[in-house]
Amino acid sequence: MPIRCQQSPVLAGSAALAAMGALFLYLAKPSGYGKYSEGLTPAAPRLPARAAWFLQELPSFVVPAGILARQPRALLGQPATVLLGLFCAHYFHRTFIYSLLTRGRPFPVVFLVRGFIFCAGNGLLQGYYLIYCAEYPAEWYMDVRFSLGIFLFILGMGINIHSDYILRQLRKPGEVIYRIPQGGLFTYVSGANFLGEIIEWIGYALATWSLPALAFAFFSLCFLGLRAFHHHRFYLKMFEDYPKSRKALIPFLF
Repeated sequence: MPIRCQQSPVLAGSAALAAMGALFLYLAKPSGYGKYSEGLTPAAPRLPARAAWFLQELPSFVVPAGILARQPRALLGQPATVLLGLFCAHYFHRTFIYSLLTRGRPFPVVFLVRGFIFCAGNGLLQGYYLIYCAEYPAEWYMDVRFSLGIFLFILGMGINIHSDYILRQLRKPGEVIYRIPQGGLFTYVSGANFLGEIIEWIGYALATWSLPALAFAFFSLCFLGLRAFHHHRFYLKMFEDYPKSRKALIPFLF
């Protein structure tokens, strides 16, 4: 029996994403992993960063990829499947490449569990909407929203990957020290990796022209933007020679 679109869970999931983003802004505290995990009790259970990132990001790839795999071959190549394929491509990189290269701190299990649940829910929301609810005209590939959105998605992903590469080079394997990142968009902002991912999801929201993707882009802006702000404050306090002209997230502005 074919699955029919149910708008109620789509609206509820989108509202939940937007509400979580607004809540993070309201609380104004970064999530307690990475450099912010030091405030947790020493006894808090942790996993190595590589294992934790792999497990956390995995459902964001597996859930929508599983939805895609169930589609008839005749539907592959249509806008909805292509757009969901881009979502899967991002999380394939995060799960199978980024996680195996990261040199981050041990990851608190409590945040891993929260992240796993979030990634599973968001992967289901984005995949369900695109495959079972979204309707695109045959000429959607020629629409300016699609073209500009895909451009921003690829640009943002490139910025994100390049910025992560720069951050990895600041540490030797096993080190947990901090150095000032240089090069790329780090010349202008402290959160270049976050800026890249925000651009990516704004592009995705534009290309899909969907409420779930817009809600996810808003969540990403709130969550990652706040993290960039706290990273910037951290660098300014730690390094006396930190570039004073560098902004937190948006070059020359913020």
